[in-house]
Amino acid sequence: MPSAPHAPSRRSVLAGAAGAAGAALLTGCTDESGAPAEERGIPLERRMRETAARDSERLLERYDATTAAHPDLAGRLAPLRAAVAAHRAALAVPDPGHPAGASAPSASSSGSAPSAGTPAPRSAPVPPTPAEALTELADTERSLSEARTVALAGAPGELARLLASLAACGAVHAYLLTSTPGAAS
Repeated sequence: MPSAPHAPSRRSVLAGAAGAAGAALLTGCTDESGAPAEERGIPLERRMRETAARDSERLLERYDATTAAHPDLAGRLAPLRAAVAAHRAALAVPDPGHPAGASAPSASSSGSAPSAGTPAPRSAPVPPTPAEALTELADTERSLSEARTVALAGAPGELARLLASLAACGAVHAYLLTSTPGAAS
């Protein structure tokens, strides 16, 4: 009896993704003027935080669009949306011109292009049935969780710990969105 082919382990997939992310970071980033980001004076941690905050903002928009399209899901989505809002707040970049604890303007107003693995753009329609909408939202959470896991390779210490926590939370959200509420395990 032939044995089933073995799929790569999750650890090997994540290690490969982390290696690819590290290689991408080593190649350097440039803006339209051709100047590397480091030369523009924007620290790596700030750029990474701003990108992660924009990703969380887009995810919040998906939760809001899903709730608007399917009001009967509001109770189920409310705690998950609240967690995503807390993630966005945790990612806020402190603004040195404001008192301690104040943050820079919302990342959603920056107008920059979405990064790889970001949630679906706000113009994407919400699927017509609640089940499909939950699946789409779970896929969005899962994609963002995976993107944050990959970003760990180049993140400074404290931000890496935060991104790891947010990635884990996103994976749990994806699970909760696709599980049957109230079902015994």
